[in-house]
Amino acid sequence: MTEFVPTICPYCGAGCGVLLLVKDGKVTTTTPWAEHPVGEGRLCMKGWYAHEFIYSPDRLTKPLLKVGDSFQETSWENALKVIAEKLSEAKAKDGPDSLAFLSSAKCTNEENYLLQKFVREVIGTNNIDHCARLCHASTVTGLGTAFGSGAMTNDIADIPQSDCVFVIGSDTMSQHPLAARRIILAKEMGAKLIVADPRRVQTARFADLHLKLRPGTNVALLNGIMKSILDHGWENKAFIEERTEGFAELKAVLDTVSLDEAEKITGVPKADIEKAAELYATSKASCIIYAMGITQHTTGTNNVLSIANLAMLTGNIGRPGTGVNPLRGQNNVQGSCDMGALPDLLPGYQRVTDEAKRKKVAEAWGLPDLPTQPGLTLIEIMEAIHAGKVKTMFIMGENPVVSDPDITHVEEALNKLDFLVVQDMFLTETARLADVVLPAASWAEKEGTFTGTGRRVQVLRQAIAPLGESKPDWQIIGELARAMNAEKGFIFASPKEIFEELRKVTPQYAGMDYARLSQPQGLQWPCPAEDHPGTPILHTKQFTRGKGKFHAIPYQAPAESPDAQFPLILTTGRVMTQWHTRSMTGRSPSLNAEFPEGFVEINPQDAKKFKINDKGLVEVSSRRGKIKTRARVTDKVVPGVVYIPMHYVEAAANRLTNSRFDPQAKIPELKVTAVAIKPA
Repeated sequence: MTEFVPTICPYCGAGCGVLLLVKDGKVTTTTPWAEHPVGEGRLCMKGWYAHEFIYSPDRLTKPLLKVGDSFQETSWENALKVIAEKLSEAKAKDGPDSLAFLSSAKCTNEENYLLQKFVREVIGTNNIDHCARLCHASTVTGLGTAFGSGAMTNDIADIPQSDCVFVIGSDTMSQHPLAARRIILAKEMGAKLIVADPRRVQTARFADLHLKLRPGTNVALLNGIMKSILDHGWENKAFIEERTEGFAELKAVLDTVSLDEAEKITGVPKADIEKAAELYATSKASCIIYAMGITQHTTGTNNVLSIANLAMLTGNIGRPGTGVNPLRGQNNVQGSCDMGALPDLLPGYQRVTDEAKRKKVAEAWGLPDLPTQPGLTLIEIMEAIHAGKVKTMFIMGENPVVSDPDITHVEEALNKLDFLVVQDMFLTETARLADVVLPAASWAEKEGTFTGTGRRVQVLRQAIAPLGESKPDWQIIGELARAMNAEKGFIFASPKEIFEELRKVTPQYAGMDYARLSQPQGLQWPCPAEDHPGTPILHTKQFTRGKGKFHAIPYQAPAESPDAQFPLILTTGRVMTQWHTRSMTGRSPSLNAEFPEGFVEINPQDAKKFKINDKGLVEVSSRRGKIKTRARVTDKVVPGVVYIPMHYVEAAANRLTNSRFDPQAKIPELKVTAVAIKPA
């Protein structure tokens, strides 16, 4: 028997539609879904080979229990019994806040919803976080503060309607190739393209203007652009007057900005700053696209607020082809945030400290109340383990031993735990440290919903049965809850039933159901009622918070600067055929062929200075550790900057990176690290 099963790609946050060809119960091919609004019958390389890792010989198919230094297979009944007993004992002995949980942007909305409910209801803590802390926590905080909603304002499909596209801190062709296609389409239709990046990323090759700023100087650049806009009178005075507040405070800061000083700080010529201001401010519809080059800084929230300032200053909000558009890195990082897999927010971004909203959620769950104090973020959890405050941890589908900053510090923390559970498809670097490992089903083996970067909620359809004894994450969480005697709120026959509950406590999803979501285009939140069509563009008539709020943001230097011992700046990113920590792409033969190993890019001037040969083995070191990798001598990076992709455990960039974090969003500064380099 042969059939095509329409579903959603499991990789980046674009949310492209795919068709899985199933022959005799096995997925054999991935092809584009022609009717799908995001991909429009196209896929990137990762999408074309999204099925390959499913049948990797590394797949976990039975629960594993660590005995001594090795794992032994065990039954589901015994594994859940051991976990339930350990979690209950830890809660009774050291209190609920001695336990911490990581949810997953690779899992469905229903699974993230169920885990955060388990943590708050069964355990009684808000100690839950996920990888959004490492990518777009500053987006949630910054755009939430400025606009009232911490999400992409427009949609990927909207980009070709722009007259000017400003890409800052996003290697879009490597990270979100189908979004990059829309940028190039806009360019072909006459739009101007500005790219701000310290590397000559592929998108920059098409740019009308490439601003090669030094890592960590985004605010200085954006303030310089806004200063030039005001100097020339290009601001949208009517928009500022009618739809915003706080402009006087912003102007007071911009009045102190010198374009000569901005050039000195950023390395971008003054004339290019002025040209960027003209292109962006004088176009009829300008949009901003950004990613982790903006967010992963100790000033990440300020970077996002500065982008919001620029958009409001010119009135580029609430119309087709405009907006502030963060591109989410993982398939369901938007949905994981929406579902409340965050230590301070319940589903729908309702604060745990808001008594009325908290009790409304508690009432829906049949409880008198929920934990009132915000929990620990991912980085804070690791520190709390070292301090002896967190002693037990449960990780679903995350691999912090590769993805988190200062890996050595993370490894030491996880090894210090009294008890660690990891739920995953593979024995990842993190899972190897666990006491119990639970085998999870892949995305092709379960149902549910994903929410893409454009707030598009879509149905994931099951194509095949779970391999071996692996189970969908939602089913595992439900069984664990019942093993801990939490029967009432965790008996669900399907993800559809979970969704029916979650939409009752998530205002943005209230009008959605599986029937409406099953159409190829899904629905974009907010969708407050069942007759509501969804919302492609936010803030069309007013901002979610009422008036948009300007913020006065002066430039602040990164937490770490080069010096005589560590004279270069390391910045990190991704390559097109690999994804996150390679637990999936690293097990796809077709994808692994092009970029099978890590590397460091270094400018020819620096290579000559430090005696580095192209393709030579080098040692890169920071204040936290050192790695060995191959050098690529290239003018893609500016002098003084080196670049390492974050995917490779064998040459782990995050063994070098700094865990200092943004005080507001608690996101670590992964994009600026002082390093040294020498031949190995």
